[in-house]
Amino acid sequence: MSGVQNITVKKDDAGIRIDRWFKRHFPALSFGRLQKAMRKGEVRLDGKRVKGDERIEPGQVIRIPPLDDSATEAPKREEKRRLSDAEIKEVQSWVLYKDDEVIAINKPAGLPTQGGTGQTRHLDGLLDALRFGSAHRPRLVHRLDKDTSGVLLLGRTPNAAAALANAFKTKETDKRYWALVIGTPKQRDGRIILKMEKAPIKGNERMIVSDKGQHSLTDYAVVESAGQKACWLALKPHTGRTHQLRLHCAEMGHPIVGDGKYGGADAFLSGSISKKLHLHSQSVSFPHPEGGRMSVSAPLPDHMAASFDMLGFEPQFYEDPLVDEE
Repeated sequence: MSGVQNITVKKDDAGIRIDRWFKRHFPALSFGRLQKAMRKGEVRLDGKRVKGDERIEPGQVIRIPPLDDSATEAPKREEKRRLSDAEIKEVQSWVLYKDDEVIAINKPAGLPTQGGTGQTRHLDGLLDALRFGSAHRPRLVHRLDKDTSGVLLLGRTPNAAAALANAFKTKETDKRYWALVIGTPKQRDGRIILKMEKAPIKGNERMIVSDKGQHSLTDYAVVESAGQKACWLALKPHTGRTHQLRLHCAEMGHPIVGDGKYGGADAFLSGSISKKLHLHSQSVSFPHPEGGRMSVSAPLPDHMAASFDMLGFEPQFYEDPLVDEE
């Protein structure tokens, strides 16, 4: 059993919730035990009672009550696989932008953002390649589907990661995706609003339209079309549901090329057009953690660039058709 501790909040923990602070510094302390200590007044911030959602600032003092030894020990972690020089070089080649707070990368199609069943290689397991000498490991602040390529933001410090994550939560980011879809919508621009939820379909989880689901909203506009065969869509999601853009395009009657999960056999073009998913996070505009606003864009992956070239689309002359949409 440890004794009472008084710990001063450091700069790296500025602005986070006090319950998140405990999770960061006492990871083995259970949520229930922490809440009980707060209710009893055993946890104090500058001598005052505190609730879990209160945010802390550097210089404040947190009173830590006596804790069992098991609560003060860091949980055992699996030994991380050492990255090879080739892996480090590859991952660093994805960097689009880097400063002391933010890294933006162009995530390759086919790479999961985080691990899951049967996933042995994923971005989260490669992040040590993006330290660039920093004491902090970069942190993921949002996700892209495994088969979606494009701009992905990382926070280089705990504060930067928290600020970026909050910007996504409060919808201060402006994301633009490019998709190659089957056919061309009769209405060349518009808004898709659906309620969607996860459901098991033939043993696999996928999103479906459901009155019980969560609200989802996407703006779209046709950039160029190849007759009625296919078109290039610009997509602006206002919500961030799983597979939102894929379901929205399929429900509109124009599935994304290569998306057999939501478009079935109709989601593929004949000839030499790649069967990979044609969905790309082309740009993200966001408030920088140190102030101001910036935008990062990513070039198309090879399979989409080849398809665009084959269909006569010219991304170098792109003008955002959704720039004035609210």
